[in-house]
Amino acid sequence: AVVSTQSTGGERKRKSVRGCIVDSQLSVLSLVIVKKGEQDIPGLTDTTVPRRLGPNRVGRIRKMFNLSKEDDVRQYVIRRPLPEKDGKKPKSKAPKIQRLVTPVVLQRKRKRMALKRQRAQKVKQEASDYAKLLAK
Repeated sequence: AVVSTQSTGGERKRKSVRGCIVDSQLSVLSLVIVKKGEQDIPGLTDTTVPRRLGPNRVGRIRKMFNLSKEDDVRQYVIRRPLPEKDGKKPKSKAPKIQRLVTPVVLQRKRKRMALKRQRAQKVKQEASDYAKLLAK
């Protein structure tokens, strides 16, 4: 049987699947731990690996740090320290915050709404002009 799984690029990647029989001929098994038992599996469930990256969406950062609308989200972004190069000061990387409401975003929204209103006004004016033309 052939199962088609989607990869990140968007194209379909074919994967071969050998039915449901598990025996010594299989070299690799892809498994997910569903339930934790009494003992830990050494090297698998006895250690916790921290997440490499923090959230980069405004709402999720707010949720994580329990912030209000008034708080500045940019102060709470989780930065990732980069490996130090000898003789240079330490640097860190932070994600670009998504869905951040900035003055530019509000300006674009105002522009969009103004264009909408202008179009509606223009259509109304043209309709009244046409009505006058028909009334003659």
